[in-house]
Amino acid sequence: MKTINQQYINGSWVKTTGTEVIQMINPANEEVFGEALFGTEKDVLKAIDAAKQAFSKFSQSTVVERQFYLQKLHDAIMERIDDLKEATIQEYGATVQRSEWSNRYAAEIFLQFKELLTDFSFERPIGKSKLVMIPIGVTAIMTSWNSNSGSICVKLAAAIAAGCTTVIKPSEMSCLQTQILTEAFDKAGLPPGVINVINGRGDVMGTVLSKHPDVAKICFTGSSVVGKIIAKNAVDTMKRLTLELSGKSPHIILDDADLDIATTLAINACFMNSGQACVAGSRLLVPVYLLEKIETKLKEKVAALKVGLPTNPETFIGPMASQKQYDRIQHYIRSGIEEGAKLLIGGEGKPEGLETGFFVKPTVFTHSTPEMIIVKEEIFGPVLSVLTYETEDDAIAIANDTVYGLQAYISSSSPERADKLAKQIDAGRVLINTLWHDAEAPFGGFKQSGIGREGGIFGLEAQLEAKVILTGIA
Repeated sequence: MKTINQQYINGSWVKTTGTEVIQMINPANEEVFGEALFGTEKDVLKAIDAAKQAFSKFSQSTVVERQFYLQKLHDAIMERIDDLKEATIQEYGATVQRSEWSNRYAAEIFLQFKELLTDFSFERPIGKSKLVMIPIGVTAIMTSWNSNSGSICVKLAAAIAAGCTTVIKPSEMSCLQTQILTEAFDKAGLPPGVINVINGRGDVMGTVLSKHPDVAKICFTGSSVVGKIIAKNAVDTMKRLTLELSGKSPHIILDDADLDIATTLAINACFMNSGQACVAGSRLLVPVYLLEKIETKLKEKVAALKVGLPTNPETFIGPMASQKQYDRIQHYIRSGIEEGAKLLIGGEGKPEGLETGFFVKPTVFTHSTPEMIIVKEEIFGPVLSVLTYETEDDAIAIANDTVYGLQAYISSSSPERADKLAKQIDAGRVLINTLWHDAEAPFGGFKQSGIGREGGIFGLEAQLEAKVILTGIA
């Protein structure tokens, strides 16, 4: 049994002040493999104070110094990459491929920001004045459980590159992954107080972080519901916000697309990370006269997917992260059936032979309509809803008929046609014939999918405040 009972504050491991225990459960077999102690408000306040004290000096560090620290962070994570991958599989149920990609991305993002600093001008002329970009202050980083290392590190790398200090509060469902990642941060040897990592309930620690006057910036990844609470808490102290929230991404297949390629892409877009992704392409929009052909291809391809233990390299869909997630997805599948959508494949219950563990059947509904719950709400599981359209204008209207706007997908053989369509979709990113993630480009959403952007130059500038210095004649 693994036990986690410490917080990382001011460059040292300190005993957690709380007494509440959370069990760490392997979602593939439902076995308890460890436990962690939740921290309290006292731990959060210590971490904020440490970050505040460290900021006065770290904010004055040179670009060369920060590039050195970014390299050290990359190297330290790479030393623990195998441990991180193993923990991601054991604690989260990630497939082998997903655990490999997400943790390598977490390490490599530090090198990207190191390189970004090479050409970034923190001082430059503007008009007849001088523009100085200064670090914003103590940054609170709060993340969800579906991409622990990557979500933490893309925010941390930007903060370190800018000269900010941090208090990191990851999901309480990622204690083991966070422990290993924090041990790597400690090994990197940054000045005490620059990186602080605390573990505990979001409603306790998140509330303190979002209200405390010494926290200048919040970087949050999670649901729109929680994001709104954070924003309301933050407004009294005018905190700067980067909120990466929920999504209900459309995938438009145009009538000129190769249907074999497009349907494969559609399945991968929806079922990536076992469907537990904010960018999942869970609404598939297809020309009405091609529905029958697309149904046939979807059914064949989904039936061939390997659902199973995440330790098996051939597994495409592993278990859901928790019992709560499993129950949530069953609720949505029942809702789709009750509202009259056609169940093409999948359905309620667990796949045959996988009765133990939080496994669900990859599910596809056709004859879905915009007012159905499965079409309107983020399911966060491997459930695809297929809708039909008559014209491109119809497709755009259906795609934009959502409170979200994080990501969208288009399948087409015409780059010009797809590009014209992409510009009309309300989404922070539109991917045409690809699932590639461009880490140098900004990531974030329209509407209730968030505020601001992270990654690349946009992520760096989100950690900086613009100061203008005007000089007259002495």
